[in-house]
Amino acid sequence: MIRLEAIPKELRRRLPKLEIGGAIEILTYKRNRGLIITLRDEGLYHVREHGYHREEFEAIGEGALLKLVARIAKREFPRSTNVRLYTHAPGEQLLISDHPDIRI
Repeated sequence: MIRLEAIPKELRRRLPKLEIGGAIEILTYKRNRGLIITLRDEGLYHVREHGYHREEFEAIGEGALLKLVARIAKREFPRSTNVRLYTHAPGEQLLISDHPDIRI
């Protein structure tokens, strides 16, 4: 669990360590809304938003990614103060948001 306002700082720390095919998942406390950031190619990210809105964004650079995540966070986490942040390895198929049986 991290504070909502710490997301950009945490992403700046974790994105350089992400391998191609790896993902970062940001979810609400109840794990019912969030977004998934996947590294597709060197410096290009794919973002999938699920919750109040369902959208996908393709081939985004790191600077645009941080602005997009801030915009999505306002929309998906309007009353949240803390969010869950998970990092997934490239071969790992288990995304928390894709498996409702894992949720609380």
